[in-house]
Amino acid sequence: MEKNTVVSMFYELKDANTNEVLESNLYSEPISFILGKGQVLESLEEEILKLDGPCNADFVIKKEKALGEYDESAVQTLPKEQFAGIELKVGMELFGESENGETVRVTVKEIKDDTVTVDYNHAYAGKDLLFSLNILDVRAATEDEILTGIVAGSRSCGCGHSDGGCCGGGGHGHHHGHHGCGCH
Repeated sequence: MEKNTVVSMFYELKDANTNEVLESNLYSEPISFILGKGQVLESLEEEILKLDGPCNADFVIKKEKALGEYDESAVQTLPKEQFAGIELKVGMELFGESENGETVRVTVKEIKDDTVTVDYNHAYAGKDLLFSLNILDVRAATEDEILTGIVAGSRSCGCGHSDGGCCGGGGHGHHHGHHGCGCH
């Protein structure tokens, strides 16, 4: 395969050490994305580029090449008033803006009377990731798909999910959706 190829596939993503299923679309619709557009984890894309077309493939991506080590310094305790008007729950994800204007995702870890502890780490940081892929179809992207990064007929950025979820997240640790494909 090569860049600017549309890939349609089913996948299951597990923590390689615990075998816990982190994401899956096995009981849903296949995802479609364009290789070379940064729509899936970069190290996942590198592995897919080595394949020859429709096939089944399993491989582990070590945490260093996935989403990095878990960074304890990325956990912060903030004044609760910064979250005024938000009905907070432990585990919920919030989106905000960093000092340099980038969108960031945080997970609420703890709620106290006056403070909220949030975690800026990606949910899969510190994990080796086991991908099991069932690649159904590959084809050359159209000119429009290459220009827009959107696969024809999809509802989002090309990953096939309007909520942005697929394939382990963006290589830079923030993205749209729950733990998604790094659509950015």
